[in-house]
Amino acid sequence: MRGGMGNMQGMMKQMQKMQKELEQSQAELNVTEFVGAASNDLVKITMTGDKKVTDVVIAPEAVDPEDVEMLQDLILMATNDALSKIDEATKAKLGKFANAIPGF
Repeated sequence: MRGGMGNMQGMMKQMQKMQKELEQSQAELNVTEFVGAASNDLVKITMTGDKKVTDVVIAPEAVDPEDVEMLQDLILMATNDALSKIDEATKAKLGKFANAIPGF
């Protein structure tokens, strides 16, 4: 019986260590900036890893009062590009925890 309790304590310590590493990795991602761009950088969106927009840059040549829809599309493309980069980085950094922590 005693060996079983030791194993359980060891597993709990291992889980706590993993949880701490997960939280640290998530915190690092949250402050990392990701830049999404559309059509030769006509529009650039900067977001943090926790998906907060921190900057929007629109090149003057992207602003055409006769074609507002194009600018809207460029903003969508840049935003989706930034979100994709965040998702890829999140999978790369946190994916190792997915199999190790039940229910993750």
